Amino acid sequence: MRHGMEDYLVATCQKMNGHELGLYAIFDGHSGRQVAEYLKNNLFDNILNEPEFWTNPEEAIKRVFIATDNYILENVVCSAGRGGSTALAAILIDKTKLILANVGDSRAVLCSKGNVKQVTVDHEPMREKKLVESKGGFVSNKPGNVPRVDGQLAMTRAFGDEKVKQHITVEPDVTIEKIDEDTDYIILASDGLWKVLSSEEAVDCIQGLKDEQEAAEKLIKEALSRESKDDISCVVVMFH
Repeated sequence: MRHGMEDYLVATCQKMNGHELGLYAIFDGHSGRQVAEYLKNNLFDNILNEPEFWTNPEEAIKRVFIATDNYILENVVCSAGRGGSTALAAILIDKTKLILANVGDSRAVLCSKGNVKQVTVDHEPMREKKLVESKGGFVSNKPGNVPRVDGQLAMTRAFGDEKVKQHITVEPDVTIEKIDEDTDYIILASDGLWKVLSSEEAVDCIQGLKDEQEAAEKLIKEALSRESKDDISCVVVMFH
């Protein structure tokens, strides 16, 4: 794929403090893979080692994202200050509670009894223009190009991206979803999928499938058949 594959994903399970955890994430890097690779190796550990995660997950995760980003800016970003990454992280606790944290333009879509719910917000420049301008930045919108923060970055929230950091944020949207017998599955995917598939089309594409890997592969195949030009990472988590 163009400019080398800069996406990283996580799909793993572990036990902690008597809880069964499912850890799932998409890290879509840009201008290099260093930031996405660091997040893949460290973000979940940072979150789970934050003592307040178990009592106040929303505030704990926001604190961890800021601290992790500060470390990345000081130690990981290349000397040009350009590297960055989205982060869409999902923590499933005891198969009954799903905590999602998102910065960037990856997306999570939940399917319950056939009903489609986009549970994350795509952090795009036109959607968050006021945020950028309140920080002293601007959003360019040139013909033939996507809107960009300061004419450079095609999203308003990201890890890294030192050059435009003062005009964007790493504060995540944190969402908590209850998982019950009506909840079928969730799709996590980078924007390479969502540029060519709507949330509803993605759900329709894998309706009736029972295997997570098969579902993820079918979504990627469908996106490629629609000529997606971006890296594509996808994780499907089925709850039953």
